[in-house]
Amino acid sequence: METDQSSSQTDDAPRLAPLVLRGVVFDPPLFCAPMAAITHSAFRRLLAGFGGYGALFTEMLSSRMILREDLERSPCLKRRPGEGKLIYQLMASDTVRLPEIIERLSPLRPDGLDLNAACAAFPAVRQGCGSDLFHDAPRLREVLRVMRRSFAGPLTVKIRLGRQDEGWRGQLEERLDLIAGEGADALTVHPRFFEEKFKRSARHDLYGELAQKARLPIIASGDIRGPEDLREHAAHLAPAAGVMIGRMAAACPWVFARWKNPGLRVDHLAVWRQLCDYIAEDFDAAKALARLKVIAPYFARNFLFGHTFFKAAQGAPDLATARRRTEDFLAAGPTLVKSVSVGGI
Repeated sequence: METDQSSSQTDDAPRLAPLVLRGVVFDPPLFCAPMAAITHSAFRRLLAGFGGYGALFTEMLSSRMILREDLERSPCLKRRPGEGKLIYQLMASDTVRLPEIIERLSPLRPDGLDLNAACAAFPAVRQGCGSDLFHDAPRLREVLRVMRRSFAGPLTVKIRLGRQDEGWRGQLEERLDLIAGEGADALTVHPRFFEEKFKRSARHDLYGELAQKARLPIIASGDIRGPEDLREHAAHLAPAAGVMIGRMAAACPWVFARWKNPGLRVDHLAVWRQLCDYIAEDFDAAKALARLKVIAPYFARNFLFGHTFFKAAQGAPDLATARRRTEDFLAAGPTLVKSVSVGGI
C-alpha cells in the first residue's frame, strides 16, 4: 500500500515521551479517536497495516450492544493481534449491569476502558450518556466508581469544556476534581463547548491550565492533523502527555505512520481497495455499503476533485457499484490536494 522512502524520524518531528498508565505503556502516546461507524474492526485493521500509533479506540459502545454481540464476530468488539493496544470506549448512563458489561469484555483483554462524557449527539444525550452524564455529577461519580472497582487496567475519560455559559470554568474544575478523585488514570480533553461540535477552532491555549488542575495526564484532542500542528502550537500543546487524532485519521489512515516517517508514499487506490475488502469481510452487504458511505467523505478530501469520489460512493445502490465507481475514480490518477482538510464534515 505504500513505499517507505525514509525509516528515520526527522530532527524537527515532535518526540513524545511514552505514556505509562497502570503499567501499560503507550509508546508513542498517539491515539486514534473513537469515531462512530468508522473505528470498527475493519478500519482498525487498515490502520494496523500502517502502524505508528500507541493505541486505537473502539467506537462508543452501548451496554445493550456489548451484552448482545458475539465477541469474536462483532465488528465493534472483536480485535486482531495485529492491532496492538485497543481501548474500549463505553457509553454509560448509570451503573445498572455495568460490572456485568465490563466482565463481558474481559476475554478481549482491553488495554484500557474509556468513559465517554463528551458526546453531545441527541441519541446519546437522550439516553443520559455523553454530555448529559458530564452535567450530572452524582451519576458521573457513581459510574466512574463502579468502573474503577470493576476494572484493574487503565481507566480514561473523554470530556469537552461543558456548556458555554458564565459558570463553565467552575463546573469544569469540579468535574476534573471528581474524575481524578474516582481513580481515573488519564483524561482526553477536546477543548470545545458541547454546543460547538466542530465549529470554531479548538482552544489549545487551555491545556496548560487544564493539565495543572486535572492532576492527571491530559491527552489533547481536536484540530490536530499531525506533527506539523504540534510544531505550530508547541507552547500550547506542550503540557499534553499524549495526542488524539480523529477525523484526519479517517481521511488519511497513514497519518500515524507519517509521524515517524514523513517520507512515506501512499498508493491511494491500494489503500481504498484494502479498506473495501476489510469492510466486506466484516459486515454483510447492506452494512458494508453504509460503512463505506460514512468514510467516503473523509477519504475524498485527499483529492482536488474529491466531490466526484464522494458522489460516486453516496449515489451507489449497492456495494459492488460503490466499489467500481470509486475505484474507477482512483485508477484515473486524480490530482492530490497539497494539504488535506476535514473541516465541514
